[in-house]
Amino acid sequence: MKLNLYFILVLTCILFNCNRFEEEFVNGGNDPDPTGPRTAEDVIADFKAIDFQPGINDVSLESTTEGYFWNFRVIVPEDASETNKKPMIFSLHGGAQNTAPDAHKNTDCLISPGIENIIDAFVVSPNSNSYLWYHQLNQIQILALHDLITSNLPVDIDKMAITGYSDGGNGSWFYAQYYPHLFNAAIPLATSYNTAKNDGSIEAFAHPLYVIHGENDQLFPLEITQGFVNESIAAGSEIAFVVASGLDHYSVCDYLPYFRDAAVWLNTLWNN
Repeated sequence: MKLNLYFILVLTCILFNCNRFEEEFVNGGNDPDPTGPRTAEDVIADFKAIDFQPGINDVSLESTTEGYFWNFRVIVPEDASETNKKPMIFSLHGGAQNTAPDAHKNTDCLISPGIENIIDAFVVSPNSNSYLWYHQLNQIQILALHDLITSNLPVDIDKMAITGYSDGGNGSWFYAQYYPHLFNAAIPLATSYNTAKNDGSIEAFAHPLYVIHGENDQLFPLEITQGFVNESIAAGSEIAFVVASGLDHYSVCDYLPYFRDAAVWLNTLWNN
């Protein structure tokens, strides 16, 4: 099932009516007007007007709420076309409630060199806007960007994955678990994500995961993440778990060779 932007607009309206928009994180404490005149058609038209070029495209797109913007990077493969559709990988940056306005532009450390000469894919790197990736505002953003990009750019909808580091890794677990129609693989790095639901039950993930974790992660101890992974595998999930020897939580770029191995795994998954 594919959620379109009209449904996302309804979610946005519900969200603001429920007063879940913490003003300390947005616009310096000034809430955008939830009754503004923006519509789904406006967002779609604005997206269609973007002149995406091969390579890096940094975009600021006003959402369906006036004054609230989605800031994101799209890296377009050189030869992508309607007759040569390419995979898509969402890359979620790290840093819980990261306030850096350019956090989504940090693609040169892992994702870009990680897939180079392995997977020729669209890379979509959104900014979390200071919220955790599973916050409702970011769920709306991910759903909207996914719909806009797959509807307007030459994406191979049978090859879509999500990855991320730290909080972004937790986000990739989350979207793999709760939005399996969006992505058919996930590569979480340096995470601690309990896959059990509120009632304690654990269900198998619909799609495979490749989980990478540092041996000396000081923020998320290895044994805790290993335990969550083992519980999910026992429930029937298909998960490859790789320990990054000697790496801690803050040596982000040192995970590159492990991520390249994950890219080979993903390419094999998609092409077998």
